Amino acid sequence: MFDGVAPGAPVASPRDEAEAAREICLRQLAVRPRTRAELAAALARRGISEEVAAQVLDRYDEVGIIDDAAFARAWVTSRHTGRGLARRALANELRRRGVDGEVASEALGELDEETEAETARALVDRKLRSARGEPDAVFRRLVAMLARKGYPPGVAIRAVRDALAAQSAEAAEFAAQIDADALADAEGEPPER
Repeated sequence: MFDGVAPGAPVASPRDEAEAAREICLRQLAVRPRTRAELAAALARRGISEEVAAQVLDRYDEVGIIDDAAFARAWVTSRHTGRGLARRALANELRRRGVDGEVASEALGELDEETEAETARALVDRKLRSARGEPDAVFRRLVAMLARKGYPPGVAIRAVRDALAAQSAEAAEFAAQIDADALADAEGEPPER
């Protein structure tokens, strides 16, 4: 996307540079919400000095055009609801977008363990409708799918085990063989004795 300033092109004066920086930011924000770090990277790619970039971004922070906390909350809600991503995957995405660790933690704190487990189960139920094969192969594929979405092993195994138990007699028999010790080991917890 062209932001109005050629990459690496020299800017005539500080006033022109600030105006170019504002224009770049507004064009970026017109596409989708951005973090301060994403905007700073866009400005750097366009040859805007760090000093001018900081001034423009500080002003945008001040007036609320950039709000990493609001961005993080919206990102977590959207990506969890839409893609079914778990907290771990969401934390990685926020980190890649330059969201501060504390801000990300606060946004992720709004996603509790119960909601995460319910979402995992809903994802499994949806995939299970079209899953074919032996229960052990289906089990492995579904646990792997949840792992790719950032779910902890224990949550993934429990969601798949419960869904298989509800599906058919054969699947329920397989699910019953998944013992609590294996589940606890997958969660990194000591088995109950």
